[in-house]
Order: sequence, then C-alpha cells, then structure tokens
Amino acid sequence: MNRITECLLVLFLLCAGGRVSANIEKSRPMRIEEEHFRNIPDTQPLAVYWYWMSDNISREGVVKDLYAMKRAGITRAYIGNIGGQNVPYGKVKFLSPEWWNILDTALKTATKLDIEIGIFNCPGWSQSGGPWIKPSESMRYLGSSQVSVQGPSSFHALLPSVGSDAQDVRVLAYPDIRQDCTFVPLQKLGESSVIDLESKTPAVVRSMTIQTVHAPCQTNAELFVKENGHYRSVVKFVIDRSNASINVGFDPYAPVVISLPEVKGSEFRLVIDPKSAGMIENVNLSDVPRVERYPEKTLAKMWQTPHPMFYDYLWRRQPESMDKNKVVPAGRVLDITKYMDSKGMLSWQVPEGQWTIMRTAMLPTGQTNSPASPEATGLEVDKMSEAHVRTHFNAFLGEILKRIPAADRKTFRIVVEDSYESGGQNWTDSMIPDFRKRYGYDPVPYLPVFQGVVVGSEDQSDRFLWDVRRLVADEVAYNYVGGLRKVSHEHGLTTWLENYGHWGFPGEFLQYGGQSDEVSGEFWSEGDLGNIENRAASSCGHIYGKKKVWAESFTCGGPDFTRYPGIMKPRGDRFFTEGINSTLLHLYIEQPDERVPGINAPFGNEFNRHNTWFSQLDVFAKYMKRCNYMLQQGKYVADAAYFIGEDAPKMTGICEPSLPEGYSFDYINGEVLMKDATVEDGLLTLKSGMQYRVLVLPKITTMRPEMLRQIQKLVGEGLTVLGPKPERSPSLQDYPHADDEVRTMAGELCNPITDFGNGYYGYGQGRVYPERTPLDKVFRDLNVLPDFKSNVDSLLFIHRKLSDGDLYFISNQSGRKKNFNASFRVSGFQPELWNPQTAEIRLLPQYQEHSQTTEVPMELQPFESAFIVFRIPSYGVRKQAGENYPLSQFRMTVAGPWKVTFQEKRGGPEGPVVMDSLSDWTRSSDERIKYFSGEAAYTTSFEMKKLPEGEIYLDLGKVMVMAKVKLNGHYIGGVWTSPYRLNITKYLRKGENQLEVTVVNDWMNRLIRDKSLPEQDRITWQTCSDLKADTPLQSSGLLGPVKIQSYPYRMLR
Repeated sequence: MNRITECLLVLFLLCAGGRVSANIEKSRPMRIEEEHFRNIPDTQPLAVYWYWMSDNISREGVVKDLYAMKRAGITRAYIGNIGGQNVPYGKVKFLSPEWWNILDTALKTATKLDIEIGIFNCPGWSQSGGPWIKPSESMRYLGSSQVSVQGPSSFHALLPSVGSDAQDVRVLAYPDIRQDCTFVPLQKLGESSVIDLESKTPAVVRSMTIQTVHAPCQTNAELFVKENGHYRSVVKFVIDRSNASINVGFDPYAPVVISLPEVKGSEFRLVIDPKSAGMIENVNLSDVPRVERYPEKTLAKMWQTPHPMFYDYLWRRQPESMDKNKVVPAGRVLDITKYMDSKGMLSWQVPEGQWTIMRTAMLPTGQTNSPASPEATGLEVDKMSEAHVRTHFNAFLGEILKRIPAADRKTFRIVVEDSYESGGQNWTDSMIPDFRKRYGYDPVPYLPVFQGVVVGSEDQSDRFLWDVRRLVADEVAYNYVGGLRKVSHEHGLTTWLENYGHWGFPGEFLQYGGQSDEVSGEFWSEGDLGNIENRAASSCGHIYGKKKVWAESFTCGGPDFTRYPGIMKPRGDRFFTEGINSTLLHLYIEQPDERVPGINAPFGNEFNRHNTWFSQLDVFAKYMKRCNYMLQQGKYVADAAYFIGEDAPKMTGICEPSLPEGYSFDYINGEVLMKDATVEDGLLTLKSGMQYRVLVLPKITTMRPEMLRQIQKLVGEGLTVLGPKPERSPSLQDYPHADDEVRTMAGELCNPITDFGNGYYGYGQGRVYPERTPLDKVFRDLNVLPDFKSNVDSLLFIHRKLSDGDLYFISNQSGRKKNFNASFRVSGFQPELWNPQTAEIRLLPQYQEHSQTTEVPMELQPFESAFIVFRIPSYGVRKQAGENYPLSQFRMTVAGPWKVTFQEKRGGPEGPVVMDSLSDWTRSSDERIKYFSGEAAYTTSFEMKKLPEGEIYLDLGKVMVMAKVKLNGHYIGGVWTSPYRLNITKYLRKGENQLEVTVVNDWMNRLIRDKSLPEQDRITWQTCSDLKADTPLQSSGLLGPVKIQSYPYRMLR
C-alpha cells in the first residue's frame, strides 16, 4: 500500500467512526514505536543510584530492594559504597566476608530479575581510588626545592628534600634573578584593609605576590601608585582563597601573583574590602617579573565553586618586561640531574654568577576517594596513567570479577564514574616524553615556570603552561576515561560517566566524555545544579554518536521526604528539552531492615521501598521511560554548533552571540572538528550524523594552526562560520612561526576584498561572519526559519528527525495553563499528539500548512508536556473538521460519599472512615488523619444512565501526591501531575459503577508528628532529618472535585 492510499484510508476511517482500526495501523510507519509508546517494554532502561550507606546493609535488605525495583520498573541499579554523610556506621565493613556475601547475593538476585548492575569503580562517589593505591600510583604534581649558590665554585651537598613520598624528576640550574627593591608595609597587615607600601628609592615594579592567612578568604583588590601627590590605579584583581579543600587545589593557600605593567614609584597602596581586613599575611612588590596566577595556571589552585564557567580558566595576556635581564633565558636553564646521586647528593661545578639549583620531584596531591568509610578510603589514582588506572581496576572491580562466580553476576555490566570531584594534577611518570612527543619541544628548560619563574618571556611562559594544561586534559581523557574503558571492555564491561566535574576538574568536558561508552549529566530538584551539566552531556552524546544521554535526575539536599514526582516533573521535562533521554533516579538507599522510613541521608529524593509513594512509582516510571524512548528515536535537530575552543580546563561552552529563540544548538570541540567533520550541502556534518547550519567560534583570539587550517578547509567546502579573527596560537609549539601561520590563514578567511556588502567574507563556497554579527541575521541570510515558535512564554522544546517524519517534545514550564499557536519547521505532514502521561495518541485536526512550517493551535495544562509527531503525509488528504482541544461534551460530578480505608500500622484510623465530601487530610480534626502518611483507598459508586459519546475521562481534580484508580474492578492507571485524569471509555458501563482511588502522600506529616512524641511512641525511624515539630504540614489526599467528562477526540488506536 502506497502512502497516499494509506492516508486516504485513514481519512475514511476517521470520518466513519473517529478511530483508526488496528488493521490499517499495521501498515503505517512507526507501528513498533506506537507499541513501545503505549506499552513500554521491561527492556526500556530506567536506572537508579543504589547507595550502600555507611556499612548499613543486609542480605535480606538487598533482595527486597531488588524485587521492589523490579515492580517499580527500574531496570538498572548502580551500587555505590558510600560512607559518612551524617549516617551512623553499621556493622558490615567494606570488603569484610559479610560484605562479599551480600554483594554475591545482590548480583545473583539481580541476575535472576534481569536487572543490570553497575558498580562505582571505587568506594565513594568520587572518583577512582582506594587503600590499594600507592603514593607512586596516585595523582601527583611537580614540586621543587631551591638552593642559591655563587659561582664559580664546587658544590657538593645534599639537596633539600622536596617532600614526603617525592619521586625525583630533574635537577636544574638557572641564573638567579635578584630582587633589587624592597617595599615596606606601613600598617599592620593583620589589621588593615588599606596597606601603604614604601621604598627608600623609586623602583620599576613588575610583579606583586600576596600571601593570605591560612583561612578561607576572598576580596576585591586594587593597587595604586602615588604620582605627583595623587594615587593612580595600576591594576584591579580578585583574591580568592575561599575554599581550602584539596579537590580545588593541592596548594590550598597558594600565593596570589599579579603581573604588573612596568610602573616606577616609591609609594604604592593596596586596598581590599574593609570586611576582609587582616586577611593578608605578606605582600611583596618586586622589580622581578613573575608568571601571573601561576598557581592557577599549574592547577595548584583551581576554581573555588562547583561551576567554573567558560571564561574562568582563561587569563589575560601578561604585561611584558622590557628589561630582558630580569627574565631567565630558556637556553641558560641547565639540566644537571646526572650530577645528583640516588640519595640526593649533588656534586656540580658551578659556573660563574649567582645560580638557583632547583630539585624537582613528583609529589602526591593527597586527594582521596570520597565519601567512603575509613577502611575504604585511600589515595586517588593517577588520572594521566593508563597503567595505574589498570592497577586500580584490578584491585577492586577485578577482585569482584575473580571472587563472584560468573553465573552469579551475569547482569553486572557497567563500570560507573560519577562527576569528577578529585582536583587537579599536573604531572605523571611519562610527562616529559609525552610532552616532547605531543609538542615537539623539550619541556625541561621551562620547569621553573611551575614556580612562577619567567623563562624566555612572560608570553612564552604562559604558552608553556597552556601546553601543560592541554596535555593534562588530553591524558585525563585518553588514559583515565579511555584507559578505564579499555580494561573494562577486556572484561566484558562498559563504562558510564558524568562528563564534567564540580570540584577541580582538569579536563575538557566533551573530549572527556567522548572516551566513555555512555555519558550522563545531572540535575537537582531545584537550584542551579544542572544548568550546565546536561547540555555538557547531551552535546557530548550528539557529537560523539552516543544514542543514550543519561542524567542523574532529581538530586536534592533536604528537607527530607517532602518531594514527590509531581513537583519533580518540570525539572525533568526541562532537561529532556536539553537532550537528556535516559533517566537515572537519585536516589535509592539500601534498606537493611523494616524500620520506616529507614536509612536516609541529607541528600537525594527517597526512591526506595520504604518511601510512602514507592508503591506507585511505576506510574511516574512509565512517563519517564516513555519520554526516554521517544527522545532516543531519530536524530537531534540543531542549527548552531558553538565551538568551545582549545583551552583547558573547560567544563562548559558559551553561547556568544546568544542563540535566537526557536533554534537549538550543541557545543563542539576541537577533536571532533579535526577528526569527524565534513561539509555536506553547506552543513557541518559529523560522523555521528549530526548536522549544523553554522559553526560559531568563541570570543577569543587564539587558535592553533592545525585547528584553523581545518576550519579554513571546511569553509572552503561551503561551511558558514561566525566569530572573531584569530590572531595567534596559544601554544609554544612551533613558536613563533605558528603565529605567522595563524595570521596568514585568518587574513585569507577574512579578506576585505571578499566582503561584497552582505556583512560577511566569502571564502571558497563558504562564508565567514564577523564576531559582532547577530545569529538571527545569519539565519535570515541562510533562510533558516525558527524550528519552533509560539506566541506565549515558558515553553521549551526539542526536535528529533525520524527516518519517516519528525517529533517535537514541548514542555510548559509554567504553573499556568497555556493556550498558544505553535509553529513547527515541518511541512507536508499531519500533526498528532502523543501524550506521555497516558500513552494516548490522537490526531490534531486543526492546523495550517506553509511552505516550510506548520502552525498548530495547542493547549498545555500547568507543567504539562506533550509530543507532537509528524509522520502521516498531508498531501492529497482532506483536512478534518474539529478543534484540537474541544470543550467537553458531557460532564458529571462524582460527589460521594466516600469510604476511606487507611493503610495499617501507619497511625491512621483502624477501620474505614466515611467522608461525605473531599477535603485535605491536614484540615481534619482527627489527628490520626491529619498526620497520616501512607496509602488510603477511597471507594464510592455512581450511576450512569447513558454512556456519553466520544472519549470518556475520569478527572480527579487535584491529588496530593499520587493516586491509582480502579473502575469496576479494572485497573485504569495512575495520576501524579496535572491534569489528574484518565481515559475510562473502555471500562465505564451503563448503570452502577464502582470506583476506587488509592491515594498516597509523603512521609512528611507523620515525621512532623513524631518529632513531638517520645521515641517509644513513634511510628517512624530515620537517620537524618531537617523537619521540626512545628514544620508546616503538606497538603494530602484526594482533593477533587471528581468529574466524568467526554471529548470528541480523534484517537489513533
């Protein structure tokens, strides 16, 4: 049957009866997708973090947990051995015989139930370490000790130790650049916010070094010089030592170093915020230049908060010293390693002059895996060494594979890597040969730069450190993530990774995630965590060709047992529109016994069998799995690819210029542009299948020649690029010739001769738009219309292209009903509404087609979302009359009375209670109802004298917080968010009907009540709580009004 005939037959059936028969459905495209959408198979993944908290686990508990997961529709569980977090420790110690027994039981039970198991690759959620990691296998940095000597002379002495567990790297000698000026503070540093610094004679000042007190501190600062009796501003800067944790820097109180434009004076003034008075321990103004912010540039001190944004690891160009005698020439840095013996004794003939002897060595950063129990805590493994990563795998996961019989662990398939929170490292065993191979020059003469010594020039020193950071990012990606994937594959396992880091992330997020089998973002139920993580994950998934993009979903931090699926939905839907298509719930905590609500932590929504609404979680699970399934079909449609540049570390990209409303984007990195990008019909086309209309360059002026050469090639083939003109390379590789290459190629791309007044430069078949060009102009020039447009706010969307159509997911992020006209960049197909809450599919007969778009009147309830699918051709088919959202044809109120039976052993009434009308439990005068937490079944009967026409719905009005419905003994479904309604057409009958609504609320109200009771009288027991006896109660129960309504929908069955 051809598609035109098929569509005509569909039309005939619609006219005849308003429904499409199952016979024609079999020959329509996407039949299998309809079946999956309506009846989500057990194989559709839904995952959960399964924390074994603080040694509180049992064999009975893990078995019950897994069976409960199976009933709820959870198909994956990631075991994390987590310690502390204010949860008292239990008796089952990590790696004890009982622990191994419980793990075997868990894996055997999961195998029986066909639940996939992932195991965090170490105890704690971050990152990869344990007591088996030796200092020589751990994360390390380049440290040093110095000795000053005068030559010519013979030096024979024991060099100072660099530190505990040091591994020598090189011994260097270089000319000692003496400081010739001294500035004395006039005020007491421990008390002042204004510090005057004076010298007896004027001096040319080139750097300032500030040492803060060893306590968290942060301030704005400004340096002034006194000229002609007045103070002139020299530089403004920020001092930030607000976070002393090792995972944001292995040197917590590293000095703050500022490079100054050469300024001569004898009187300077440093001003900080008055509230920060006393935070400065020492300040040194010097005529000797130092590398500005070298602790930050060597990763010794990293970004202090969880969200380093695009520009946070980009630094200004340093002022250059005009006096070349004040910098160390690279050619005068001598490698004298061969003159030191294994005990650190150096015997060396010192040349004429003053010299600094620098003994460099690798030192452990001291970072440990966390949060883990004491017996499970040890050093973090070296993230730049594939060999050490393999050692780590063998010591933990390898032991599991050895000790647990293969028959018991058939569904253990996944190695889990949570978000990176382990801080930086800047050295590894093979650093020097790796560096030489990568960049083609020797890093050894530049090793003093790690301590802020300017070698060659300020610019050359910065470029060297750029190369160091880029190499660190590359090796963390390839040797850590890639290395763990390699060894996992050897054992039949795959890897799952959150491709970013909140604390001290040293990598480049796209490249980092690209080396894993699966990637994930995360988001919290509220707050800003998730604002950049999910786009980081989805962009990585799209450009590297990963079908599934996960998210650690609905994380939170207190108050406990107050959230429920209805209030989680908007955040989940928001991130579906950002490319998330696989859900991992945060969090299921293992429940070793039957105390309720049981073991809980200060974080995470309680997706476990002891939570009140877990018995109805399957309803929410079906919604998520339905959305996941649909959003895994076809290819994501995006118009712009924002290049993140080549700098590292990098945790997110940036949309500059801003993306116009109605368009979509991805971030893209250098690796993919270099290896996987071509141009087809003017579109940037990747091996993953992704295509983009425009490549947008970041607002930075550096680019390596090889990267610019590739972009030039792509533009020549027809690509459109928008962005600034590159001016130089950021690297010391092939310096200074690389800068000449960059300028030459940039000049060819942006040649004024090729600007014909259209606002862009022509090159080959492509275009280059200057950086200040708005993207909407570029899209207009290319005739690219908005992909989705509406006449109201608070709507989000995502578009996926199918082999035979298109689907859009539209989310109302507002608590208000939205009526709007939607414009979709699709033409030639009839719109259908696929409802992920109810699994219903119906035609939307009211629409208007244009040459490139289709306009559809739409309506979404508060926080409602819907799929709009275009798959049935509209050509040659007469449009149907009718509205997309018609008014109900029939209405009837189910008034009661209601017989309400409360769950046993939860403090509620012991027998049924008759309610003449529906009301909030918290308003009841009966304290057993007022403070009840759990399930309550409402039953009533009602009479139908005549069955209405159309689709018939039961509308419960409002439910707090979830409900499952039975009509005449048949399970109809569940409700958990607006609109609280279900289709009952199949089960409603003429005459008397029996209705049962089982409502469940949160634990919150019972927990509040128990706060005021003696322990022996409490129903509840938990390990952590933010709730108080006077915390306001949460609305609960079936609130109504309950109505029966019918609508003349055009259903597809």
